[in-house]
Amino acid sequence: MGFKRLDPDDFVVSAQSITSTCWSGNATALTTFFTQSNQVASISGKYYTNVFNADSGSADRASQFQIAYGNSTGGGALAYNNTAAPGVSPASTIYGQYRTLMLEDENSDFIFGNFTGSSIYVLSVERARYKESLLPGSLNLTVGKGSRTISLTDNSKDVTLPTFYGTQRAYEIVSGSDGAAYAGNGYSVSGSYGLFFPDTSTIILNGAALDGNSGTSGLTGTNDGFGINLGTNTTANTNGQNNQKLFNALVSGSNFGLNSEETITSDFVFVRARNSEFNYSENPSYISGSTGEVIYNYFINNPQTYMTTVGLYNDSNDLLAVAKLSKPLNKDFTKEALIRVKLDF
Repeated sequence: MGFKRLDPDDFVVSAQSITSTCWSGNATALTTFFTQSNQVASISGKYYTNVFNADSGSADRASQFQIAYGNSTGGGALAYNNTAAPGVSPASTIYGQYRTLMLEDENSDFIFGNFTGSSIYVLSVERARYKESLLPGSLNLTVGKGSRTISLTDNSKDVTLPTFYGTQRAYEIVSGSDGAAYAGNGYSVSGSYGLFFPDTSTIILNGAALDGNSGTSGLTGTNDGFGINLGTNTTANTNGQNNQKLFNALVSGSNFGLNSEETITSDFVFVRARNSEFNYSENPSYISGSTGEVIYNYFINNPQTYMTTVGLYNDSNDLLAVAKLSKPLNKDFTKEALIRVKLDF
């Protein structure tokens, strides 16, 4: 085994963005949605609904995302104690939670384009479904009710820079596909359809925009800048079952496409074995155990070695990383080798 100190020029650092679908089984889009009755009926069901990709009898069943409903005044949910604290309910808790997390300001309200929204629906992607963040431009979400459907996406391709809420990147959710609005800014008459926060894997939908309709009798078109008449219940101290309403809209739309992205930082180490280096082996089979001489005279003037492994050490001779060659590499005085070692972090 031989050692050689590496030069600064032997190190190169590279960063590469890797994208993949968010959903289990590498599905490009979720087209079927399932809930768990026990979870919906439990205490946690007052706050969110867990959505799966398959029913309870499937071995491939896994949680994909959660649905939550929030209201700034607590409407659409039963109050914790309507006498002592009217308006304080799971809906107000959810609104306050995501206002603090997303806007990084507990006193701000969600503003969708030019509209201040008091009712929100939250789609929170399961942590195991994405790597570092969601990929802007990959959101394709279809929601429907009755004869009306609308396709939603983020507007990352229509803007030069995202909006920042504190440290959070955000894009408006508009009527469109693949990161671009179908026409104009893609807003509804109640502002944008929501906000897309890629770094926290969160989609905030504007309840008022989804509740809207064209106001034209018999209109059944799609993507016309209006909502789907979702029917969000905002009545105080009432179990509005709003999570279920959005879940039904997802089932009706049967399309939720979303990708994740991850920046992989790689260190490339170039290890050079010149013609005069690493030609002699320390393998005991080369040397006589009794005399310490080379057994085969041929290897005295024409040694042959086979490199199989590259070890990277620090100045304290601690082994930090090991790279294995795909096959032994023959080395003698007539050959030089350049081996590229890639370290991913």
